[in-house]
Amino acid sequence: MIIGIIPARYASTRFPGKPLIDIQGKSMIRRVYEQASQAKCLSEVIVATDDERILNHVQSFGGKAVMTHPDHPSGTDRCWEAYCLGVRSQEPEAKGTSSYSSLLTSHSYVINIQGDEPFVAPEQIDELGAVLDGSVELASQMIPVSDHDVLFDVGEAKVIVNQSFEAIYFSRQVLPFLKGIDPKEWHNHHTYYRQVGMYAYRSDILEKITQLPVSDLEKAESLEQLRWIQNGYRIKMGLTAYESHCIDTPEDVEKVLRLMNA
Repeated sequence: MIIGIIPARYASTRFPGKPLIDIQGKSMIRRVYEQASQAKCLSEVIVATDDERILNHVQSFGGKAVMTHPDHPSGTDRCWEAYCLGVRSQEPEAKGTSSYSSLLTSHSYVINIQGDEPFVAPEQIDELGAVLDGSVELASQMIPVSDHDVLFDVGEAKVIVNQSFEAIYFSRQVLPFLKGIDPKEWHNHHTYYRQVGMYAYRSDILEKITQLPVSDLEKAESLEQLRWIQNGYRIKMGLTAYESHCIDTPEDVEKVLRLMNA
């Protein structure tokens, strides 16, 4: 079983209250929730928030939501707390064969769905769910880069994979360096990938990675997935054709709507 969790913080430096903004008659968090709820691979969807306004709003349209600690350093940590809260709410009051530890494995995977992608495709979530075969510890998605400007955009995390499509390294810089070739032509001589979409965690691995201290590579690149790789965890990368359309600032709303209506 796979549970979808949508981390949704109210506080945002660039866009406070972002989950509750109106997008063509519906809040952003409602759009994300409704899109995720159409994914066939998910047994349930839960919003993990730090604010009662978001909690009450999600519950008002019939969605599931839980309150989490306001000071989580990442969406991964918020997912772990929400997962534990969701499992505890299902724990039987009477003593029996079921236990908290056994319920932790009843949902074998958690998919972290970005709360600022109101038009995330259910099919993209199902693509990620399809690679979660029990042996996969962690997973994400990637898309080929065919544009020079996108390739050299430090806001985009690039990923190098091995022959098993497991991540070797993530970087904001372009890797590998192509010696003797004009950098403007690199994308025409090598298949580069950038990370898009969501993270999936096997439930036992999610518990472990939230206990890890911040690593030096993570600090250097500001990419939490490097902490997992440095500690020996494997990240399976699935290919997708779906682009990510995030809303980080008020100006992004119109841009995303234009893209979706194009």
